[in-house]
Order: sequence, then C-alpha cells, then structure tokens
Amino acid sequence: MADYHFVYKDVEGASTQWDDIQRKLGNLPPKPAAFKPPAFVPSDDPDLRPRSKEWIDERTPDELEDLEDDLDDDRFLDDYRKKRLAEMREAARVARFGSVLPISGSDFVREVSQAPADVWVVVFLYKDGIAECGILLKCLEELATRYPATKFVKIISTDCIPKYPDCNLPTVLVYNNSAVKANYVGLHHFGSRKCTPEAVALALCQSDPVLNVGRSRGDSSKDAVIEGVRRRFIEKVVNQHEDGDDEYSSD
Repeated sequence: MADYHFVYKDVEGASTQWDDIQRKLGNLPPKPAAFKPPAFVPSDDPDLRPRSKEWIDERTPDELEDLEDDLDDDRFLDDYRKKRLAEMREAARVARFGSVLPISGSDFVREVSQAPADVWVVVFLYKDGIAECGILLKCLEELATRYPATKFVKIISTDCIPKYPDCNLPTVLVYNNSAVKANYVGLHHFGSRKCTPEAVALALCQSDPVLNVGRSRGDSSKDAVIEGVRRRFIEKVVNQHEDGDDEYSSD
C-alpha cells in the first residue's frame, strides 16, 4: 500500500499566536519579512512599451503596416491603427505643394490649366521692382506653407499676358478645373500696403474653397480661415501686451 504524506503549509508570512509569544520571549528568531516584488519600471525599449493609442500615434506608416499581425487580437487597437494609417495617407496626399512655384509662359498650360480638377491654383502676376508686388508675394509665400493643398505659382506678368500694363500689378488669378474662378487686380483687394496673409486668405475664400486645408475634417474653408485669423489676432494682441510689459519693467 502506498504511503501518502500530507504536508500542511500556511500562507507565506502567516504566524500563530504561540509563535508570536515565543518570539517575544526570544525563543524563536524574528519573523521574516513577507516577500514583496520590486516595483514595476517601464522599459526604455520602445518595442516593449504597452500598446496604446499614444504608442500607435508615434509609429511611422511602415511600422503601422508591420503591426497588422501583432494587433489582430486587439480589435480596438487594430481599428485605431487602420484609422491612423488612413489619416497619414490622406495628409500625405493632400500636402502636395507648400511653396510659391516660379513658372514661365511655356509652363502655364501644364502647371495651371492642366492641374488636377481637385486642385485650386493661385497665380501671382508680378514684376520685380514694384513694391506692391513684393508686399503681396510675402503674404502668398506664408499662405503657401500654411495651405499646402493649394497650388501657388508666380509668373512675370508679360510672360503670362503680353503687354500686360504694370499699373494692374500685382494681379492674382484663381484657377480650378481649367477655368478662371476669380481675379484680383491691384493690392487694394487685400488691404493695400497694410495687407496681411490673413486678409489675403479671407479675400481668396469669399466664394470658393480655394484654401482647402481642413476639408477632410468637414470644416468649410472660409470658416477655417476665419478661425485662423481670429486666433492669430489674439496671439498678436497678447504678444504686443507682453512686449509692452517687458519694456515697462525694464524702465
């Protein structure tokens, strides 16, 4: 007959009342401290960090593609990965331009008339040495970086339209789908010599979504531009106020 032995083992760290009395009398060694695991310290290795929305936001498009198999068991994170990847692809598709492209007369048809139907083209007619042209160009350069989905080009006026009078400069033409949608002759449309990028943006967007950043979020171009003007105006007032306080304190 097999000999079975049963050994009772209490919870680790537990002690009987008798043992406690014997320890007080010095007959037993001190009670050992209960085991306590070390505190969790996040790893510095990015591959070992917990998978979260924030973690996914830091991934590149190639890394998001590679995560497809890893996130199959987590439907929420996998859906978020797909949404994030779609947003990144849309941003890369929209951000086509970002600067004022100089063109010649021979480039006009290719760069302007034959531009894709979903692209708005702002054509700046100018001549060097005309102060108003320089003022407007600075505004257009800032708008080009702010709204990279809109194509901005500049061309010497007489290269575009032979014998075009200098008194009409600067001139802005707006094209979409091979057609002229608007034209602005002279700087007065944008506030004359006091024109700002915001004033130019508002003029361009009065009737059409020329500056179309934000359309994918469902915002109208005009509303987005107006909100940008409001925000920048507030920032300008705050900065002027802070500069005034610094000047006063230095006195």
